[in-house]
Amino acid sequence: MSLTVYRKAHFNAAHRLTRKDWSEEKNNAVFGKCNNPNFHGHNYELIVGLTGEIDKETGYLIDLKILKDIIKEEVEDSFDHKNLNIEVPEFKNLNPTMENIAIVIWNKLRKRIDNSFAISIKLFETPRNFVVYTG
Repeated sequence: MSLTVYRKAHFNAAHRLTRKDWSEEKNNAVFGKCNNPNFHGHNYELIVGLTGEIDKETGYLIDLKILKDIIKEEVEDSFDHKNLNIEVPEFKNLNPTMENIAIVIWNKLRKRIDNSFAISIKLFETPRNFVVYTG
Protein backbone atom coordinates (compact mmCIF):
# COMPACT_ATOMS: atom_id res chain seq x y z
CA MET A 1 0.00 0.00 0.00
CA SER A 2 1.52 3.30 -1.13
CA LEU A 3 0.65 6.56 0.60
CA THR A 4 2.05 10.02 1.28
CA VAL A 5 2.90 11.68 4.59
CA TYR A 6 3.53 15.40 4.92
CA ARG A 7 5.59 17.64 7.17
CA LYS A 8 5.14 21.42 7.28
CA ALA A 9 7.97 23.85 7.97
CA HIS A 10 8.54 27.58 7.86
CA PHE A 11 11.40 29.95 7.17
CA ASN A 12 11.84 33.68 6.63
CA ALA A 13 14.31 34.82 4.00
CA ALA A 14 15.23 37.80 1.85
CA HIS A 15 16.15 37.73 -1.81
CA ARG A 16 16.48 39.79 -4.94
CA LEU A 17 15.42 38.50 -8.33
CA THR A 18 18.07 39.64 -10.76
CA ARG A 19 20.37 38.42 -13.48
CA LYS A 20 23.92 39.73 -13.35
CA ASP A 21 24.23 39.41 -17.13
CA TRP A 22 21.23 41.72 -17.74
CA SER A 23 21.05 45.51 -17.53
CA GLU A 24 19.22 47.18 -14.64
CA GLU A 25 16.55 48.24 -17.13
CA LYS A 26 15.92 44.68 -18.31
CA ASN A 27 15.98 43.33 -14.72
CA ASN A 28 13.44 45.98 -13.69
CA ALA A 29 11.25 45.24 -16.71
CA VAL A 30 11.21 41.48 -16.02
CA PHE A 31 11.33 41.29 -12.21
CA GLY A 32 9.79 44.64 -11.18
CA LYS A 33 9.65 45.22 -7.40
CA CYS A 34 11.34 41.86 -6.85
CA ASN A 35 14.52 43.36 -8.33
CA ASN A 36 14.85 45.81 -5.42
CA PRO A 37 18.63 46.32 -4.93
CA ASN A 38 18.01 46.40 -1.17
CA PHE A 39 16.29 42.98 -1.32
CA HIS A 40 12.85 42.04 0.02
CA GLY A 41 11.61 39.21 2.22
CA HIS A 42 9.02 36.47 2.44
CA ASN A 43 7.60 34.21 5.13
CA TYR A 44 7.94 30.92 3.26
CA GLU A 45 5.72 27.95 4.10
CA LEU A 46 7.07 24.56 3.09
CA ILE A 47 5.21 21.26 2.85
CA VAL A 48 7.36 18.19 2.22
CA GLY A 49 5.61 15.01 1.10
CA LEU A 50 7.11 11.54 1.11
CA THR A 51 5.38 8.78 -0.82
CA GLY A 52 6.19 5.12 -0.38
CA GLU A 53 5.23 1.87 1.23
CA ILE A 54 4.25 1.50 4.87
CA ASP A 55 6.74 -0.46 6.97
CA LYS A 56 4.90 -3.62 8.08
CA GLU A 57 6.79 -3.75 11.40
CA THR A 58 6.30 -0.14 12.54
CA GLY A 59 3.18 0.89 10.66
CA TYR A 60 5.06 4.07 9.68
CA LEU A 61 5.95 5.26 6.23
CA ILE A 62 8.80 7.09 7.98
CA ASP A 63 9.29 8.29 11.52
CA LEU A 64 8.23 11.94 11.15
CA LYS A 65 10.83 12.97 13.75
CA ILE A 66 13.50 11.86 11.26
CA LEU A 67 11.87 13.92 8.48
CA LYS A 68 11.50 16.90 10.85
CA ASP A 69 15.20 16.78 11.72
CA ILE A 70 16.29 16.50 8.08
CA ILE A 71 14.13 19.49 7.09
CA LYS A 72 15.51 21.52 10.00
CA GLU A 73 19.13 20.70 9.15
CA GLU A 74 18.87 21.05 5.36
CA VAL A 75 16.32 23.85 4.96
CA GLU A 76 15.55 25.81 8.11
CA ASP A 77 19.13 26.03 9.38
CA SER A 78 20.37 26.93 5.87
CA PHE A 79 17.68 29.42 4.78
CA ASP A 80 15.92 30.90 7.84
CA HIS A 81 16.65 34.59 8.43
CA LYS A 82 19.18 34.58 5.59
CA ASN A 83 19.68 36.67 2.49
CA LEU A 84 19.43 33.90 -0.09
CA ASN A 85 21.49 35.77 -2.71
CA ILE A 86 24.38 36.46 -0.34
CA GLU A 87 24.38 33.81 2.40
CA VAL A 88 23.20 30.61 0.71
CA PRO A 89 25.86 29.04 -1.55
CA GLU A 90 23.32 27.34 -3.84
CA PHE A 91 22.14 30.79 -5.00
CA LYS A 92 25.54 32.31 -5.68
CA ASN A 93 24.91 31.86 -9.42
CA LEU A 94 21.23 30.84 -9.38
CA ASN A 95 18.37 33.33 -9.27
CA PRO A 96 16.43 32.58 -6.04
CA THR A 97 12.95 32.42 -7.56
CA MET A 98 10.43 30.31 -5.67
CA GLU A 99 10.79 27.73 -8.45
CA ASN A 100 14.57 27.50 -7.98
CA ILE A 101 14.24 27.50 -4.18
CA ALA A 102 11.87 24.51 -4.39
CA ILE A 103 14.30 22.62 -6.66
CA VAL A 104 17.25 23.36 -4.35
CA ILE A 105 15.23 22.12 -1.34
CA TRP A 106 14.26 18.94 -3.21
CA ASN A 107 17.89 18.27 -4.13
CA LYS A 108 19.09 18.85 -0.55
CA LEU A 109 16.44 16.45 0.82
CA ARG A 110 17.01 13.85 -1.91
CA LYS A 111 20.59 13.44 -0.68
CA ARG A 112 19.33 12.58 2.81
CA ILE A 113 16.15 10.58 2.16
CA ASP A 114 16.14 6.98 0.98
CA ASN A 115 15.46 6.59 -2.75
CA SER A 116 12.54 4.27 -1.98
CA PHE A 117 10.55 7.45 -1.20
CA ALA A 118 9.24 9.89 -3.79
CA ILE A 119 9.61 13.48 -2.56
CA SER A 120 7.28 16.38 -3.27
CA ILE A 121 7.98 19.98 -2.33
CA LYS A 122 5.17 22.52 -2.02
CA LEU A 123 6.61 25.96 -1.33
CA PHE A 124 4.44 29.00 -0.61
CA GLU A 125 6.15 32.33 -1.17
CA THR A 126 2.92 34.13 -0.30
CA PRO A 127 -0.48 32.73 0.68
CA ARG A 128 -1.51 33.00 -3.00
CA ASN A 129 1.75 32.13 -4.80
CA PHE A 130 3.24 28.65 -4.54
CA VAL A 131 5.05 26.01 -6.51
CA VAL A 132 5.04 22.20 -6.38
CA TYR A 133 8.14 20.25 -7.42
CA THR A 134 8.40 16.47 -7.53
CA GLY A 135 11.82 15.95 -9.07
